[in-house]
Amino acid sequence: MKEKVKIVTYDPGVTRIGVIADTHLPTRARYIPSRVFEIFAGVQLILHAGDLVDDSVVAELSAVAPVEAVAGNMDPLLLGRKLGRIKLIRIGCLAIGLLHGDLNGRLVNFSLVKDLFLPNQPAAIVFGHLHEPVAKRVGEILFFNPGSAVDPRRVRRPSCGLLTISGPEVHGDIIYI
Repeated sequence: MKEKVKIVTYDPGVTRIGVIADTHLPTRARYIPSRVFEIFAGVQLILHAGDLVDDSVVAELSAVAPVEAVAGNMDPLLLGRKLGRIKLIRIGCLAIGLLHGDLNGRLVNFSLVKDLFLPNQPAAIVFGHLHEPVAKRVGEILFFNPGSAVDPRRVRRPSCGLLTISGPEVHGDIIYI
């Protein structure tokens, strides 16, 4: 069964996006590190790529900018229904795919993930699940995982990310906390 993609539209003036994933609050941390809020100061949108665990994360991040989030494998069923598992964020003519990294309990095959968003062609696909940062361009698509701001794996420091939109292109920076 193909996962239903929720499409959300934002003003084309959005040029800076904060990206976070795998916060696991309150199971693996009690709060989002204050450094994340410093890094996200001035962003016009925040994307959360799943495993929030508690929806208070959205409320907390919403104090900085509007938040689009998807559910991950560790999110409660009700939160998963509220958020959905896969979104396409349209900013003007540009599209960004957002998912956690697993669908129906299986790891997404990232060589085929762009097909989840057809007929749209995303300029970037933001994902989480791995708890390790990735900023890799495959063809025309930027695959971007901000890592985890509270529970890093295979890296020593927690991280989050920033996406910058310039015309039809998206650039991603991993920021270590």
